[in-house]
Amino acid sequence: MQIARCDSGDVGETLYSSSYQPDPKSALDVLAFVLTPVEAFAQIDHPEEREAVAELLDSAKAEAIKRWYSLRSEADQN
Repeated sequence: MQIARCDSGDVGETLYSSSYQPDPKSALDVLAFVLTPVEAFAQIDHPEEREAVAELLDSAKAEAIKRWYSLRSEADQN
C-alpha cells in the first residue's frame, strides 16, 4: 500500500526543540514524554550511563503521569 500524501503538515506542533517545555496538563505532552525511549536521553554505547538515565526517567515518567492525573482531577472538580 502506498501513502498518497503526508499528514505531517496537519500536526501543527513542534516535534523537537531544545528549549521545548512540556505542558504537565497536556495528555499529549505527557504521553510523548512517557513513550520517548531511553536512547533519546543517553548514549547506547555507554551501558552504565544508559542504566542510570533509565532509572531517573522511570521515576520522572511515573511522576509526570501522577501529576497529569492530579491536574486533570483538579480541572474536573472546577
